[in-house]
Amino acid sequence: MEPALQPKNGSRNTVSGIVVEALPNTLFKVELQETKEVILAYLAGKMRMNRIRVLIGDKVDLELDPYGGRARITRRS
Repeated sequence: MEPALQPKNGSRNTVSGIVVEALPNTLFKVELQETKEVILAYLAGKMRMNRIRVLIGDKVDLELDPYGGRARITRRS
Protein backbone atom coordinates (compact mmCIF):
# COMPACT_ATOMS: atom_id res chain seq x y z
CA MET A 1 0.00 0.00 0.00
CA GLU A 2 1.08 3.52 -0.58
CA PRO A 3 1.83 5.53 2.58
CA ALA A 4 -1.13 7.84 1.92
CA LEU A 5 -3.57 4.90 1.83
CA GLN A 6 -2.50 3.23 5.07
CA PRO A 7 -4.83 3.74 8.03
CA LYS A 8 -3.45 5.65 10.97
CA ASN A 9 -3.21 3.80 14.28
CA GLY A 10 -5.82 5.97 15.96
CA SER A 11 -8.31 5.73 13.10
CA ARG A 12 -9.49 2.20 13.88
CA ASN A 13 -12.89 2.21 15.51
CA THR A 14 -12.77 -0.49 18.20
CA VAL A 15 -15.73 -1.57 20.31
CA SER A 16 -16.56 -4.54 22.49
CA GLY A 17 -19.45 -6.94 22.34
CA ILE A 18 -20.80 -10.38 23.21
CA VAL A 19 -21.09 -13.27 20.75
CA VAL A 20 -24.77 -14.16 20.28
CA GLU A 21 -24.63 -16.73 17.48
CA ALA A 22 -21.95 -18.76 15.69
CA LEU A 23 -22.35 -19.14 11.92
CA PRO A 24 -20.37 -21.23 9.39
CA ASN A 25 -16.94 -20.12 8.08
CA THR A 26 -15.89 -18.31 11.28
CA LEU A 27 -18.72 -15.77 11.06
CA PHE A 28 -20.44 -14.60 14.22
CA LYS A 29 -23.36 -12.42 15.22
CA VAL A 30 -22.15 -10.05 17.93
CA GLU A 31 -24.23 -7.74 20.12
CA LEU A 32 -22.42 -4.44 20.72
CA GLN A 33 -22.31 -3.42 24.37
CA GLU A 34 -22.95 0.29 23.86
CA THR A 35 -25.80 0.23 21.35
CA LYS A 36 -27.18 -3.33 21.81
CA GLU A 37 -27.10 -3.60 18.00
CA VAL A 38 -26.40 -7.06 16.51
CA ILE A 39 -23.82 -7.04 13.70
CA LEU A 40 -22.04 -9.65 11.60
CA ALA A 41 -18.36 -10.20 12.41
CA TYR A 42 -15.57 -12.43 11.14
CA LEU A 43 -12.49 -13.81 12.84
CA ALA A 44 -9.19 -11.97 12.28
CA GLY A 45 -6.40 -13.77 10.45
CA LYS A 46 -4.07 -14.11 13.45
CA MET A 47 -6.89 -15.62 15.49
CA ARG A 48 -7.51 -18.16 12.71
CA MET A 49 -3.80 -19.02 12.45
CA ASN A 50 -3.49 -19.57 16.20
CA ARG A 51 -6.82 -21.46 16.29
CA ILE A 52 -8.38 -19.26 18.96
CA ARG A 53 -11.85 -20.60 19.68
CA VAL A 54 -14.71 -18.16 20.08
CA LEU A 55 -17.88 -19.48 21.70
CA ILE A 56 -21.37 -18.11 22.26
CA GLY A 57 -21.34 -15.77 25.26
CA ASP A 58 -17.67 -14.75 24.89
CA LYS A 59 -16.73 -11.08 25.22
CA VAL A 60 -14.81 -9.93 22.16
CA ASP A 61 -13.13 -6.77 20.89
CA LEU A 62 -14.10 -5.69 17.37
CA GLU A 63 -12.74 -3.36 14.72
CA LEU A 64 -15.62 -1.77 12.86
CA ASP A 65 -15.42 -1.34 9.10
CA PRO A 66 -15.70 2.38 8.24
CA TYR A 67 -17.74 1.52 5.14
CA GLY A 68 -20.52 -0.32 6.97
CA GLY A 69 -19.49 -3.89 6.13
CA ARG A 70 -18.64 -6.61 8.58
CA ALA A 71 -16.66 -6.13 11.76
CA ARG A 72 -13.43 -8.02 12.51
CA ILE A 73 -13.00 -9.88 15.82
CA THR A 74 -9.49 -9.00 16.98
CA ARG A 75 -9.45 -10.22 20.56
CA ARG A 76 -11.29 -12.54 22.91
CA SER A 77 -11.62 -11.03 26.39
